[in-house]
Amino acid sequence: MQAVGRRLSAVYGRGFSTSNLYKMVEFAKRYPDQEIVYALRQQLSWTHFRMLIYIDEPLKRDFYTELCRLERWSTRTLEKKIAGMLYERTAISRRGDLVVRQALEEVRASDKLSPDLVFRDPYVLDFLGLPETFRESDLEAAILQEMESFLLELGDGFAFVARQKRMQIGPDDFHLDLLFFHRRLRCLVAIELKLGRFDARDKGQMELYLRWLDRYERQPDEQAPLGLILCAQGSDEQVELLELSDGTIRVARYLTELPDRHLLERKLVESVALARAQVAAGGEE
Repeated sequence: MQAVGRRLSAVYGRGFSTSNLYKMVEFAKRYPDQEIVYALRQQLSWTHFRMLIYIDEPLKRDFYTELCRLERWSTRTLEKKIAGMLYERTAISRRGDLVVRQALEEVRASDKLSPDLVFRDPYVLDFLGLPETFRESDLEAAILQEMESFLLELGDGFAFVARQKRMQIGPDDFHLDLLFFHRRLRCLVAIELKLGRFDARDKGQMELYLRWLDRYERQPDEQAPLGLILCAQGSDEQVELLELSDGTIRVARYLTELPDRHLLERKLVESVALARAQVAAGGEE
């Protein structure tokens, strides 16, 4: 390899050290399709690719590659997304390989995101600086104070619309905690904050909010509103029985303190493996 590097350097100049040549060989293995490489090189640098080639799982690597291209991440942002286990926290990782592949191909072909590529679980809100015990109003106030950081954790494309959105339904007034708009999904996103564990009754409340938003707030060129119920604790069995992973309502946990990375990694890997096993048992490819 050293001899090859010397010969290449003599013809093309610097940049062909042994370590760089190994990276180039690995790059050729990871990205064999020249047409895809040509398209990617317009937006991703060699530094981006040097990070991406170390991701062994092909679908996971494609996920970071396409989102990095689509959302124009810097190399520092890409590094943070990988370190923060964005793929494992994104809903798409819990789908079957065929579904993941199709979703990423759609991103590549049309820059179109599905909700599975937008919503995450859990959301890490350690930047809020909340005390050990707090109320829902404290959580909401902290999010509003740290809105920039909250938007970064939600992901690219979210725009803040309102807090405590008032909805008058008959003689009753209801208030939605937070309302956002997602530019790529072209829809309103309603977010409800819950201190405790997810309760099936939370679904009914969110359905009411979404139907009101669909009737009174949705614009002609927009898609149907989506809902995100953020809870301190999930309830996987209730979510599964209610079939919320495929509908307009998503349930996710939030973490106000960042746990040990190895513990978080183990829990996420176990969660993804369990979800995929359930998908396989249900017959989704």
